[in-house]
Amino acid sequence: MRVRHLFLPCLALPVFFLLCAGILEAQAGEPAVLSTQPPAGLLRITGSSTMCPMIAAIGQRFSTVRPDVRIVVECGGSDRGIKDLREGNSEVGLVSRALKADEKGLFGFPMARDGVSIIVNKSNPLTTLTDGQITGIFSGRLDTWRTLNGKNAPIAVILREPQKPVTEMFEKHFGLNGLLRGKLVPGDNPVTIAAVAADPDAIGYVSAGEAARNANSGATIRIIPVGGVMPTERNVITGNYPITRPLSLVTRELPAGAVKDFINYCLSSKVVDLIARFDFVPYED
Repeated sequence: MRVRHLFLPCLALPVFFLLCAGILEAQAGEPAVLSTQPPAGLLRITGSSTMCPMIAAIGQRFSTVRPDVRIVVECGGSDRGIKDLREGNSEVGLVSRALKADEKGLFGFPMARDGVSIIVNKSNPLTTLTDGQITGIFSGRLDTWRTLNGKNAPIAVILREPQKPVTEMFEKHFGLNGLLRGKLVPGDNPVTIAAVAADPDAIGYVSAGEAARNANSGATIRIIPVGGVMPTERNVITGNYPITRPLSLVTRELPAGAVKDFINYCLSSKVVDLIARFDFVPYED
């Protein structure tokens, strides 16, 4: 395996499965080779709420063949994943963004890609926005829907916390650093999706994978293209969609033992269908 540089209460997702020490190398996309030394006991994984459900599903599958090590997956955001790693409170961090300059001493293993989607309420007849219109809406310069969809109603802009990776990516892409204006609704993707689904005049930004999952499940939201491009799997893979991010497993030291077994499994062909199930795409160099 090569080393390569997603207010609700934290959601704890306990998963039980076997991990052992003494790993053989595996390239992403190849079957994971699992070790045969004694089990490591407990593997703690914390971080990105975008990634948590996918990692829990991978853990449940892994548990069918390696049931004797307890894995605890807890959400709380990418920054929590980094903080827990550095403080020794976890063995693996879940980070849904590129590592920052002061994090380059950590080891990042991208396993999937995701995009950032702009969503409106499904009752909104709007189907497209220019980059200039998006910038105007989220900076407060455009404050009613009248010129956009003909409805004489104020635009209810839903913002995520500034430290969230989706906010950082959104700001960077549209040149809105420090310029966002709207209602800050603390919490993760499901909170923003619920807020937009409940308000016919709302607009927000969330994980593309979560937006697609919720829209396909009947949530009253509509995904708006960016630059005329929808955040489909193909467009994320090819880079045609302009706002994408890596979903990475991060460790404080070069992985060994149980940690390396788990990362090998996450980078193997055994989990490609689970990555797709959560509307992400496998990471490819």
